[in-house]
Amino acid sequence: MTLTHREITELLGRHGLSPSRALGQNFVADPNTVRRIVRLAGVGAGDPVVEIGPGVGSLTTALCEAGAEVLAVELDRHLLPVLAEVVEPLGVRVVHGDALEVDWTSLLAAHDNWTLVANLPYNVATTIVLQLLDDAPAIGTMLVMVQREVGERLAAPPGSGTYGIPSVKLALSATAEVVGKVPATVFIPQPRVESALVRITRRREPIVSVDHDELMRLVRTAFGQRRKMLRRSLAAVVTPEHFERAGVSPEDRPEQLGVAQWDALTAAVLGDR
Repeated sequence: MTLTHREITELLGRHGLSPSRALGQNFVADPNTVRRIVRLAGVGAGDPVVEIGPGVGSLTTALCEAGAEVLAVELDRHLLPVLAEVVEPLGVRVVHGDALEVDWTSLLAAHDNWTLVANLPYNVATTIVLQLLDDAPAIGTMLVMVQREVGERLAAPPGSGTYGIPSVKLALSATAEVVGKVPATVFIPQPRVESALVRITRRREPIVSVDHDELMRLVRTAFGQRRKMLRRSLAAVVTPEHFERAGVSPEDRPEQLGVAQWDALTAAVLGDR
């Protein structure tokens, strides 16, 4: 049922299409890879799955093969006839829209708990993941394929070189781990970078006591000068008393603080307002 390299090439040729560089399209052209993604996502018969950027339907067909109930959101209108031919006969609901602009509450209203499984466009992958954590609470788990560096950044722990603003933002709502890598050779066209598979699981309970926006405002200020100690990068908003109250060393740099420490520091600052 899944699509091979030859079948995808013929499909694109028949419809007079080619992957769009502007939209960051790289279609997976390897049945073993898409089946591996479905296995790692842990979805099976009857599970509601949302896919962003189905492209020509190579991953979509693997999801259908596993018995999932698939909702696919595709931005590129030129691919809609291809999806109508390949996946709609399998029962897939295809929605034409921008994942950053659609009304997720309405789209996902049929079920309380969805899994996102997607080969995300590299240029907007981080934005999509973080926005979905805010705007689509019905999505409980994600298995996304992204550029390797992006995946490592999303899953990075405090203290690592790749830990930054996206790492903190994600950790407020979810946990993330890199669960696999994908070589460039399985794509049409082949990207110049390696891809990573990242599993993201939404937290069931809040991990911080303060408002997320307030915490992230402090995080962005600090990481705006990430090479500086916090006492310098946050000098305009955090006093020595705030650091002491939060139990955070003013000599630390932003990448050394975990979410709990950012929570404590933000609470200390807000306590004086």
